Parts: sequence; structure tokens; C-alpha cells
Amino acid sequence: KQRKDSISQFEKANRDDLVAIEAAEMTILQDYLPAQLSDAEVEAAVAAAVASTGAAGPQDMGKVIGVLKAQLAGKADMGKVSGLVKAALAK
Repeated sequence: KQRKDSISQFEKANRDDLVAIEAAEMTILQDYLPAQLSDAEVEAAVAAAVASTGAAGPQDMGKVIGVLKAQLAGKADMGKVSGLVKAALAK
């Protein structure tokens, strides 16, 4: 995430040399990171966590996020997961 932010800032500053360095480093590091789950897999995990916790509304978001943090740590962007949980509980 920090590398993506850095690339964005370097692009705004027209520093193509630094953009290239950050992009190359990010590509190398991604080989060592755990594979990220697809959107469908994350949505399925959110639905399963909502069902397993018996969450009924936004007040239960903490319970659902707690379950998902244990399952998805390092495999998904938790900011995105939080947004999906919020949307699921708002229905």
C-alpha cells in the first residue's frame, strides 16, 4: 500500500525515475507476499462471517470484523473488507 501511495506521489511530481524504481521494487516484493484473495472470495468470506456471527446490523460490525481479521490477515485489504461488511450489514 505504501509503495502504491509513493508511486502516486512521484507521478504527481513528475519523477518518472522514482516511479520506475518503486514499481520495480513493488513487483519484486509481490513475489514474496501471500496471494491476495479475489473479490468473489472476499465477498463469500464476508457473507459467511455475517451468517456465522448472527450479525443483524451495523452494531455487530466489530464481531464480524474480528472473525474476518483472523481468517483474512495478509490475504485481503482490510479496508476493502470493512467496506463490504458495512454494506452487508446495512441491508
